[in-house]
Order: sequence, then structure tokens, then C-alpha cells
Amino acid sequence: MTARGNVLFIMADQLRWDYLSCYGARHIETPNLDWLASRGVRFDRAYVQSPVCGPSRMSFYTGRYMRSHGATWNGFPLRAGEPTLGDHLRALGVTPTLVGKSHMIPDRDGMARLGIEPDSIIGARIAECGFDVFVRDDGTNATLYPGRNAEDYDRYLRSHGMDGENPWEEWANSALGPDGELCSGWMLENADLPARVPKEHSETAWLTTRGIEYIEAQGDAPWLCHLSYIKPHWPYLVPAPYNDMYSAADLPAINRSNAELQTDHPLMQAWTDMRVSQSFSRDEIRDKVAPVYMGLIKELDDQLGRLFEYLRSSGRMEDTMIVFCSDHGDNMGDHWIGEKDLFYDCSARVPLIICDPRPEADATRGTVSDALTEAIDLTPTFIEFFGGAPKPHVIEGRSLQPILHGQSGPWRDYCVSEYDYATRDSRRAVGVDQSDARLVMIFDGRWKYIHVETMRPMLFDLQTDPDEVRDLGNDPAFADQVARLRELHFDWTRQHHNRITRSPEVVEAMTDAREPPGILIGYRDREELEADGLRLPDHARR
Repeated sequence: MTARGNVLFIMADQLRWDYLSCYGARHIETPNLDWLASRGVRFDRAYVQSPVCGPSRMSFYTGRYMRSHGATWNGFPLRAGEPTLGDHLRALGVTPTLVGKSHMIPDRDGMARLGIEPDSIIGARIAECGFDVFVRDDGTNATLYPGRNAEDYDRYLRSHGMDGENPWEEWANSALGPDGELCSGWMLENADLPARVPKEHSETAWLTTRGIEYIEAQGDAPWLCHLSYIKPHWPYLVPAPYNDMYSAADLPAINRSNAELQTDHPLMQAWTDMRVSQSFSRDEIRDKVAPVYMGLIKELDDQLGRLFEYLRSSGRMEDTMIVFCSDHGDNMGDHWIGEKDLFYDCSARVPLIICDPRPEADATRGTVSDALTEAIDLTPTFIEFFGGAPKPHVIEGRSLQPILHGQSGPWRDYCVSEYDYATRDSRRAVGVDQSDARLVMIFDGRWKYIHVETMRPMLFDLQTDPDEVRDLGNDPAFADQVARLRELHFDWTRQHHNRITRSPEVVEAMTDAREPPGILIGYRDREELEADGLRLPDHARR
């Protein structure tokens, strides 16, 4: 074993927790993730800090809530100077490296203001959310992510005879129609066609190989590898045989009720009217897309099996903490909506499995924790794993090590997730100014309260309504619960979250020292001063 071990931090993109068999799914089998769960702790109530890629990942990578780091939507940069997981680990002598997707946008204006060259070592790390980069793959959107539109994967595809102006688009995310025409994976009607790329060269297979190559190149120095897959995120297209491995008959029942369409909540009325919601509310769309979504998950599980076999055969299972999670889920037509919006469990609740190789974790292997867990808990968990001291003035998450090691103690009473819908069509549909387009979820393990600025709240009782189809926010019979949860929200908003330049220890030392040396405030005379253990400077006469 290395002195402190290593961390393999695996993240899937847009993966629902309830589409894994280790979480109870009966419509799909994911044996390799089931195996990982049997080796570690499966967290059953893990929630992301925002159900959207960018802000969710920025919370994972900083250990801070969205309101604290400020990157509230896709394409909103994480500000230069915001402490990241990479910064914390590098100070401990650990190399944090990205293999795959990060959704990071560099704060070029901030770097220019601070005089930091983007091509410098510091500038590159700021631009990459604190990670060193082995390979980055955010897909094809060169407008949002200039220089990050899968160039490495494009080169790989070309080296295997799959050429074109944009091989990522034309091979991995396109299919051939009956007459040989190119069919885009962006079009939902094409979802069940096999992607042109063979399965051994798919993006998921390629990233798995690159992750293995990174680990093989490491010596004894401790490392963290963030192996971040771009699937099962849309475009919903997968190579054969995964494209027709499942059918509509394999799908779980849709989770929605007609009563949800009769809601009096103007925001929900607007949300179900959006194009993506209208599309996924159509049975023929879900029946075509969801089986392919399952195929993408099955492909991911198969590739993770290849990765886990490498870790076993190489001995890396002995010295590497393995973490598997998702950045958010996918509504997939539940509640009459599509995409990964809002705070239903299909979107904001995620899988989280942690396999700690240390003997202290032996007693918890194969167990399930129902602790209310947040994405921001991973950063302090990694810091503690590598021997670092807690940083509660900076990091808002809590280390999961006590749970991994079977230690009891106080834990959080509620989870928080946030959503900034300023850029969504629904915001203008309800006439809300962009400054007020914010939602906050408070979930205490039973009651899920949604604060909606300028509108009434929403409320769900997951004990009597686990499907979350009855909004009780306007029911007078539950006014006491609304008031209680509103107070929890208010309590959370009052907490320190930007006083990050002084640790609690420094603050206590400053309190002990009273005023800074040479600053004497409020003393009546020399006698009172000296009784306090202080004295005037030698040049002072009185």
C-alpha cells in the first residue's frame, strides 16, 4: 500500500439512482455496480446541491453550496480564487487529475483582473476547476466549451478510420437510416438506432481505457483520479447491441398523475408546457428513449466491470478508495416533465457508493446508510482520507468517514438543493425577474419543502406519498409543516458561507488576543490597562 492510498472518483452524467439493481431496480441489472456496493457502503438518501450539470459539479468540486460558489447554471464560470478540491488535495501532496467531463467554465475575466495568464500553471488549474488534466471530454459544444469539444476522442476515432468534420457528432452520436442517411442522435425519433461507432470504440469504452491508462502510469505518490463519464446523458444514442437490448415492455411504470396537470402552481404549469416536458410526456417518446437510456446504463456497467477487474488484477483495490456517483438524475417523463429539472427524487437524488479499502471500513462492507447525504460531503471525505485537517470555514459538506467506519454520532437534519431557473423559458412565462428565479429544496427525510421566490411553496410528504405526486403546499392542514420547514430554510440562509479566509482556530486566537497589538480601546487609565496584562509603549507618558 502507498502511505495514504489513492482515490478513484467515478461520476456518471444524468444517471438515475433507481435505474441500478443495487438500489432495487427490477427492470435492469447492473451487476458490477452491485459488486461495488457489496464491497462498500451504499448511501440511500444522497442529494445533489443542484439538479443541473454545471452547478452540481461545482458543488462536488468545491464542497460548497451553489449559493456560496456562485456558478449557478451551465456556462456560469466558477470564479477565480474559489477554493477547489484540487487546491485542498495539492496542499496535501496529492495529485488530483481529471479523466473525462467536468463542465467547468474558466473565469477569464477574473483571471485577467488578477493578472493571471490563462496558459500559466495556475491559470490552467483555475480553468480546470483545480484538476490537472489527463484527458478532458465535455462533448461537442464548442460554443460553451471552446477547446474542449472532444478533440482527444475525435483524434482517437480518426485513428480507427472514423473520420469527418466532427467525429464525436458523426460517429458516436449519429446513426444510419434505412437508406444509409446520417441520423442525428439529437433527434429523439432516432434513439433506438445503433450509433455508428462500434461498442469497443464508444465514448464510454474509450474513457474507461483512458482511466486505466492513467492509473497504470502512477507510481507510489498518492493520487485522485476523477473518472467522469459523459453518459447516460443525452444525446440518447448507444452502439449495438445496447440500442435494442431493452424495449418499452422492460420499462418501470411511469410516475405521474393527472392531478399534477391540474396544479394551481403557476411555475409548474409553465414547466409542463416547455418543449422538453411536452416531448417526454408523450408515451411514444418515452417508450423509444427510456430503453436506450437503459442501454447506456448497461454499457456503463459493463465497462465498469472491465475497470474493476483491472483494479483487482493490478492490486489497486487494496490501496484505492472507489467512489461512484452521478451529478443528477433524469426525469424521463415522470411528473410530466423531461430533462433533469426540479427536485423530484428522479432528478435530485443520486446513487452514491463508497468502497474504502482500509480495515477500519471492514465492518460496514455491504451495508446501506440512510443518512441524509449531500454531494458536498465528498470533498471533506477525500481530505480526511488523505490525512488533511477539516476546513469548516471553507467547506460546507461533512466527511462521510465516520459512517464508512461504523461510528455513530450527530448528523445533519436536512438536505439542501438549489435551482436557478433564470435562463429557462418558464421564467418568462410566469413573469419573474431573473433575480428572483430561484428555488431551494429543504428535505428532512420525510418532508420535501420547495421555496419558490415570489410564489407559494411546494410541499411533499414522502412517507405517505413516496411518488411525490401530491403537492400539499397550499393545503391549510399542512401549514405547520410549511412553517417549520420555512424556518429551517431561514436557518440555513443565515449560516456563514463567505467568511473563508480565517479558520475557526485563527478566530479563537484573535478573540483570546482581544485587540491587535498596540491597539488599546476603551481603557480608563494605566492601572486598568495593566490589570488586563497590557502596558503602554515605552514612549508613552501616561
